[in-house]
Amino acid sequence: MHTATEADAGIIRDRFHALQKERPNARARDLADALDLSEGQVVAARCGDGVARLAPRWHDLLLGLTAVGPVMALTRNEYAVHEKIGTYGNVELSIGTGLVLDPDIDLRIFFDHWAHAFAVTETRNGQALTSIQVFDRDGTAVHKVYVQGETDRSAWDRLVADLTADDQTPGMAVTPLPPVRRDRPDAHVDAEALRGKWRALTDTHDFFPMLKDLDVGRVQAFRLVGREFAEPVGDDAFAVALHRAAATAVPIMIFVGNPGVIQIHSGPVGTVREMGEWLNVLDPGFNLHLRTTGVTERWLVRKPTSDGIVTSLELFDANGRQIAWMFGQRKPGVPERTEWRVLAESLAKAAA
Repeated sequence: MHTATEADAGIIRDRFHALQKERPNARARDLADALDLSEGQVVAARCGDGVARLAPRWHDLLLGLTAVGPVMALTRNEYAVHEKIGTYGNVELSIGTGLVLDPDIDLRIFFDHWAHAFAVTETRNGQALTSIQVFDRDGTAVHKVYVQGETDRSAWDRLVADLTADDQTPGMAVTPLPPVRRDRPDAHVDAEALRGKWRALTDTHDFFPMLKDLDVGRVQAFRLVGREFAEPVGDDAFAVALHRAAATAVPIMIFVGNPGVIQIHSGPVGTVREMGEWLNVLDPGFNLHLRTTGVTERWLVRKPTSDGIVTSLELFDANGRQIAWMFGQRKPGVPERTEWRVLAESLAKAAA
């Protein structure tokens, strides 16, 4: 991947516009891939051409978004896109992390992976789009916020003006992220200790610290812990779960994340469509687009908590990175819904 600086920003900009004309329906990330650049590099090259660089004042950005009203929040990784319409309410911030706890826009934020931000105005498929886009230090998109018809444009424009950086030089220098850490050999993992600590869990939030303490990868732990707690499921499990949840109105939670943000949908799903390699939820206020060809591991996982077992369906790519995951909708202190558990367990039976 190249490093885009001011010297070649004009070339990148021209190549992007030419490719956009050839492929008007293509997503920005796919166009950047075709140029052998990160999406952030392409956006940065367009500073002054519908793009303004914003100062990296992340707390001010999130607090400012609370005043703009309804927007569309978009979080994605390589194989999944999660879009929610709502407001940035109930924002909680600390030095390294943040939360947005609105009933519709529900985010877990990790500021170590927020490096660059831009206000972007563009036209796609004849439609004018206005957004704020945040990128990691390697230029990978972390989070985007799009203006909607009900957005307070005056408040939005004030926020962008307040955050606009003095330096609007086109281009972005990128720094590669560390490679995905490889798991230790299975033989080096104490599987009995893993099972014991897993059985002793009382909160789903203790799961990741447990893996870190035992120095075991997530999928590796699923393989080693045994079928009491984790079982592989069929290739169509996520699609089946979505269709059944839609048909029976079982409220669910769907998570999609990247190193900088996890975005969550909570509630029912309605319209589930499969289009080629894409599995989609196309509901008012919530869209999910899952590229099924990127999924190589599918697991049904059971975690003990003080409220009983909590069951999840988790998808991973070939590098062991989480793509998307699903729970039954629940709150701490409330047992898992029986109808979700029956649905989820049916996937394990089908795989067996």
